Amino acid sequence: MKSDKWYFQGDEGEFILENPHKTSYLYFPLANEAGLMASITPSLHGDIKAGQNSFLTVPVSAEDLHISRAGRDFWFYIDGTGPWSAAGHFPRQEVDTLDDCGEEVKLTAGFLWHKVLRENRRIGIRVEITNFVPVNDDKVELMKVKITNLRAEKIHITPTGAVPLFCRSADNLRDHRHVTSLLHKISTTTFGIEVKPTLLFDERGHKVNEVAYGVFGAEGGGIPPVGFFPLVEEFLGEGGAFHRPEAVVKNPDVLHKAGESLEGYEAVGALRFRRTTLAPGESRSYIMVLVINEEGPAAGPAGKYCSEEAFDYFLQENKDFWRKKLSALQLHLRDSEYSHWLKWVALQPVLRRIYGCSFLPHHDYGRGGRGWRDLWQDCMALLVMEPADVRELLLNNFAGVRFDGSNATIIGSKPGEFVADRNNISRVWMDHGVWPFFTTRLYLEETGDMEFLLTPQTYFRDDRIMRGREKDHSLRPEDGNKLRQKNGEIYYGSVLEHLLVQNLTAFFNVGPHNKIRLEGGDWNDAFDMAGEKGESVAFTAFYGWNLLELGNLVCALQEQTGRKEVELAREIGVLLDTVTGQINYDSVREKQKLFADYLEMCRDKISGEKIRIRLKDLARDLRRKGNWIIEDIKATEWLTDSNGQQWFNGYYDNDGQRVEGEYPTGIRMTLAGQVFTLMGGAADDGRAPALIAAVNKYLYDPVVGGYRLNTDFKELRLNLGRCFGFAYGHKENGAVFSHMVVMYAYALYEKGFVREGYRVLNTLYRLAVNFPVSRIYPGIPEYFNIKGRGMYHYLTGSASWLLLTLRRQVFGIRGLWGELKIEPKLVKEEFTQAGEAAIRTVFAGKELEIVYKNPQALDYGQYVIKNVMVNREKINIETDRRSIVLPKKFLEKLAPGKVHLVEIELG
Repeated sequence: MKSDKWYFQGDEGEFILENPHKTSYLYFPLANEAGLMASITPSLHGDIKAGQNSFLTVPVSAEDLHISRAGRDFWFYIDGTGPWSAAGHFPRQEVDTLDDCGEEVKLTAGFLWHKVLRENRRIGIRVEITNFVPVNDDKVELMKVKITNLRAEKIHITPTGAVPLFCRSADNLRDHRHVTSLLHKISTTTFGIEVKPTLLFDERGHKVNEVAYGVFGAEGGGIPPVGFFPLVEEFLGEGGAFHRPEAVVKNPDVLHKAGESLEGYEAVGALRFRRTTLAPGESRSYIMVLVINEEGPAAGPAGKYCSEEAFDYFLQENKDFWRKKLSALQLHLRDSEYSHWLKWVALQPVLRRIYGCSFLPHHDYGRGGRGWRDLWQDCMALLVMEPADVRELLLNNFAGVRFDGSNATIIGSKPGEFVADRNNISRVWMDHGVWPFFTTRLYLEETGDMEFLLTPQTYFRDDRIMRGREKDHSLRPEDGNKLRQKNGEIYYGSVLEHLLVQNLTAFFNVGPHNKIRLEGGDWNDAFDMAGEKGESVAFTAFYGWNLLELGNLVCALQEQTGRKEVELAREIGVLLDTVTGQINYDSVREKQKLFADYLEMCRDKISGEKIRIRLKDLARDLRRKGNWIIEDIKATEWLTDSNGQQWFNGYYDNDGQRVEGEYPTGIRMTLAGQVFTLMGGAADDGRAPALIAAVNKYLYDPVVGGYRLNTDFKELRLNLGRCFGFAYGHKENGAVFSHMVVMYAYALYEKGFVREGYRVLNTLYRLAVNFPVSRIYPGIPEYFNIKGRGMYHYLTGSASWLLLTLRRQVFGIRGLWGELKIEPKLVKEEFTQAGEAAIRTVFAGKELEIVYKNPQALDYGQYVIKNVMVNREKINIETDRRSIVLPKKFLEKLAPGKVHLVEIELG
């Protein structure tokens, strides 16, 4: 089967793409949860690393994928023909184009393995190259190269596997590249080449290196190489290159045998295997093992992989592992391609936990780790796929909150490992406080674990104080990174207290228009140049919603636990002004003064004293603040243009001027300004339809087929953000930004605009699977550029939000303080020809397969719930005809360890 796009094969999400080498920028992730992170292209390019300071191969960005050929390769010198690269690197100068080489190439990929078949009928050989990372604690990538003789006569081949080695920090790509090669200690072993640099080179203080790197290999039967070319200059030869290495082109005798040592050169893992003969139709396999080992010699973990039998065993283990991991959430809809595509979306939050926001070719910013926002949104996906692990993760995350309401911005790979900022730049994002509550609320709804709110946790403390505005030069390294009381002891506050700190401080941290200050930016990181007078109306609306829902949560805490009071830090009493001394919320000056007083109280250590607040008083305070925000936005930020279109202003710039509206250069509108006012309730029933109409008119691009992040402002806005220096239609300046588009769909569903929400999600799906335009593998990218090309694939919060939207909104599976509420919002196009739509998910520790039956092909708004059956038995349960609730006691009676069938008849 030929196709101009990838297509799925079987039921496990495997896909095939013909001629993948004819698409630029394609890359595929290979990784395990131990921390080995790799990328691979159809020509075997990409890089392999375990972190910023431990790259096995040369670090690459997207542009390196086609301007450099220093990637994985496997060469065959064929007697009478010459050298041939299994990766598609052609040394013969007479070959001018890919079409001239007479080769057919096919990619097949699954979770998480990658196979390229390359067939050259003119030469008479076919090669299959399979790469994957074992799902164990080893930081190893495995590669199997299987060659088959297609000729009618036998051929004689000399195989050489070659992987250029970098073996140091990505910082050394430009900084002391040659000098750091002088640290290399290179040794040859029976099966390969090992490199262990003597030092981690850092002029601030050099350290002894403990990481070993290596490339090892064997014939399929376990026979080791016959020799090695460990030095780049010897492998390439004078005037040679990685796509034309002298050691392959001239096919000389091997220079080095096992047991040799060399120092001070750039290294390559080039392994020469014995010359062999292939009869017609005969095949031969070779195994390559690419190793990073932080706890001993690289050859240590390599030994168990150096045979075809071992390779096949670990590959099957890999397939079984990922199949099981991704089985926790399965969706079955009319469009089977959509159902398969969603499996790859479900993989993406897992990949982001492994890679962070770095370490794939388009993600060449940062030095590893995830951001604060990423941390909480990835937990949303965990709630859907691996809920058992979420409680501990959430609790660990709260240790990153500062007592001034800000937080650490980069999170390490270990629990409680926090860093103040990226690249030593102090910055506070004003939206960071909204995400912990949003995710925690979901967790509590799913589990009913109200005691979690009262669980104690520490606060983050570093030399950034007064919300990043000042630096505390008195802080010593031995003081650690935890907030302390006046008596020197580490201070602990409840999870609820952490949530209050983040949301209450935001309420008082306002700018000239009484909206929350933009500071270093909000969700749109590129709105980063309005730190003095800038304000985010969009996220002020989100904070308003948070405060209202926090009030509801406090009431639920009292109802569920019987508690009437809660203990809070004495300093927080200042922020609960309706309890301790009410101020005028219409007064910017009074709010700013209260906020300044609070920051001064927590400049250094805090008192450690506690006060007791009645839960009903706390709820009343929170609701009053939330209601004030929503009503103020409704009164001050609703816009009408000359076309009669209406929407909300989302921002104020650094000159204190309103950003959105009608200007001489055209309409200025942001999608974020509409998403959070809709989600937060400012766009009430009377305004929501007008807002949706304005979004459709000004932000939907019918040419690309998606919703843009903003209209074209047609000027460089140095008083708002760097994004306006980007070309329009790219990244944060007007791209179809998947993350915000999915959140827009979520808000539409949440407010009952189901048909509109379906349309929005469908635009993203159609963009993603239109391979001739998007040029990406299955999954959802961070954004689509002005040409519709998918950019920054895999590592995006869009995936978590899409999974949440599908489960919670489309299929209507949501928690109600531990009980299960089912409220479908499927449109008729989503049901199969048999009138069914199904989801398999985990709730309250029980695996459920929920099947909606719609035999009359009714649309949303037409159908109601008629009957409910659990495990083929009809149950009598209260319903409002739009939804049902399965009580916690009912769920507890379901047997563990099996899938329970819930059938819901619609009519």
